[in-house]
Amino acid sequence: MTPEKELHRLSLQSELDGRKTQAERNKLGQFATPTDLAGHILKYGVGLLGDAPIHFLDPAIGTGSFYSALRRTVPADRIKEAVGYEIDPHYGEPAVALWQDSGLDLRLTDFTTAAPEPNFNLVICNPPYVRHHHLGQSEKVRLQELVRSNSGASIGGLAGLYCYFMGVAHAWMAPGAIAGWLIPSEFMDVNYGREVKRYLLDKVTLLQIHRFDPNDVQFSDALVSSAVVWFRNIPPPKGHEVHFTFGGTLDKPHVERFVQRDALSINEKWTRFPKHDVRKANSVPTVGDFFKIKRGIATGDNGFFILSDEQLAAFDLPREYFRPILPSPRHLKGDEVPADENGLPLLEKRLFLLDPRIPEEELAGKAPELWEYLQTGRARGLHERYLCRTRRLWYQQEDRPAAPIVCTYLGRGDLKSGRPFRFIRNRSSATVANVYLCMYPTARMQAALEADPTLLDQTWRYLNQVPAEELLGEGRVYGGGLHKLEPKELANVPLPALADLVPEAAPPRQLEMLDA
Repeated sequence: MTPEKELHRLSLQSELDGRKTQAERNKLGQFATPTDLAGHILKYGVGLLGDAPIHFLDPAIGTGSFYSALRRTVPADRIKEAVGYEIDPHYGEPAVALWQDSGLDLRLTDFTTAAPEPNFNLVICNPPYVRHHHLGQSEKVRLQELVRSNSGASIGGLAGLYCYFMGVAHAWMAPGAIAGWLIPSEFMDVNYGREVKRYLLDKVTLLQIHRFDPNDVQFSDALVSSAVVWFRNIPPPKGHEVHFTFGGTLDKPHVERFVQRDALSINEKWTRFPKHDVRKANSVPTVGDFFKIKRGIATGDNGFFILSDEQLAAFDLPREYFRPILPSPRHLKGDEVPADENGLPLLEKRLFLLDPRIPEEELAGKAPELWEYLQTGRARGLHERYLCRTRRLWYQQEDRPAAPIVCTYLGRGDLKSGRPFRFIRNRSSATVANVYLCMYPTARMQAALEADPTLLDQTWRYLNQVPAEELLGEGRVYGGGLHKLEPKELANVPLPALADLVPEAAPPRQLEMLDA
């Protein structure tokens, strides 16, 4: 096939994309694979397949970026069969006209409703990246039953459509077939990805997972961190190792590591590979051994529930119904929040969280100005929002006392400071919103701190010296290099030196290890 054909396809793709809004394409998960990336993936897959005649399937073909790459990569007479599915006629009908007489059987229907034809030996796909909230409950049930029938996997309700596509396509693969899936790397970290990983470990032979550098976004219109998952449709052999690669290209990655398949079943967070080695269970103390981690408060509407000193004065609102709250991390210049004699943070701009614990009718008599302020929130419908209406009082906040140390929730791995996440020593009585994680000492840690109060500051300084890679290895990453730490992920960060600093706070199993 001539390069002009691919240029024609690209022009068509651009024209069709331009006729849709970004929101429309996001809802259907329509993110076309760039030409160079499609070519590289297809060539790599053909290399894994060997010299066999090709029976090609793309369950979400779009305008045909992978088929175009296939025609540029192998002689036409080697392609014995090529089938593509496209649910959206906006892309499908022009693609049918584009590829007529080329040998491509392009079917304008939903792949997940078609009867399996288990004769394809090369399945390459960039499935629709549709988040679970765009899938109706009845559709989820249908897809879950279909995946269970086709592959034996039990996909959870929070999974994106790409997970269902992988499970459904299993029944279309011939024995020994090669599959390459260009999908978001989030499945490697999140709870709903567990069943996908179980399928990859138990049902097929997982060959390689290549994760692109998140700072090198593969799709300019979708901020996701992408990975290519390669597997062969045969049961995994004993002692099998999986090739994990990161950055660069599939055949020339920046970092690589082979990981035993058995080890992957006990290491739930796969994005730690290949940069990190396998973690053995209970081998070192972690943050969770010394601190209980809680996410900060989700207010329901920060603009209404969080007010400044000036706003309190302007509305004549009584301070007794508010409690101090720290501003977002970008407004904290340092990593320490001092306090005055009343525990209020000594900051240039102080903020307060609305949190009365008495009914509105009682507030009407005790604090009429505050009652009037609440009525402005009612007029905006705040009391009917999901978060607010599930509370005992729609304006009553979660119980999050001030934490002595808080950690930022989002960060970037390419900062010059080398610190994607900040640990902030909070000496005030201020709580925090959900842009922070609260760190409360465990009972053992609290006992150690009562015996030696200086340990808390030493611990805080040590936390800010934890290597960035240890933190990034436990969190999750999105396109553009944005990293996030959930409470359980922060709790899993190794903290061996703290067991030496505060041995009495380490759990018994760690004390035994230290004494050994």
